[in-house]
Amino acid sequence: MDELIQDAERRMKAAIDAMLHDFATYRTGRANPAMLERITVDYYGAESPISQVANISVPEPRMIAITPWDKSMFGAIEKAILKSDLGINPTNDGTAIRLILPQMTEDRRKEMAKQVSGRTEEAIIAIRNVRRDAIHHVQAKLKAKEINEDELKGFESKIQKSTDKYVEEAHAHQKKKEAELMEV
Repeated sequence: MDELIQDAERRMKAAIDAMLHDFATYRTGRANPAMLERITVDYYGAESPISQVANISVPEPRMIAITPWDKSMFGAIEKAILKSDLGINPTNDGTAIRLILPQMTEDRRKEMAKQVSGRTEEAIIAIRNVRRDAIHHVQAKLKAKEINEDELKGFESKIQKSTDKYVEEAHAHQKKKEAELMEV
């Protein structure tokens, strides 16, 4: 039974971690190298993330500098950024590609907050699905007469406490990210 609870908690934590990873890719008006994680470039026939073909730095709060290790990658990186959903035009000065983030509008901030809310809801659904699966496994053990009703109720209580803890954590991260997005 303890193994089931530990497994469920590990999976719930993984749902929170995945949500936080996605939050890092949302643009908040401040430069963040994580914004480029989803963008890949063709590097000698293999699709590679920009971070594997270039050095990414943040010299100013609203600027990202990308310095490719191989100078022939400038064009491929620029094309990949233009094709992405970032909505930023890269500028190439011969030594680095610079991405200057424009000030976010109020409408864009609200749209991003809605995306954060939707992603949080997906994480909460994943957490509740873990709870449902764990309870289903224990109910199967009850039917097989491996445990009794009292053990089932105790397990359901423990798994519900874990679920509540992780749902609360997801909401806390959501509020923090929304506050960061709405910050001017």
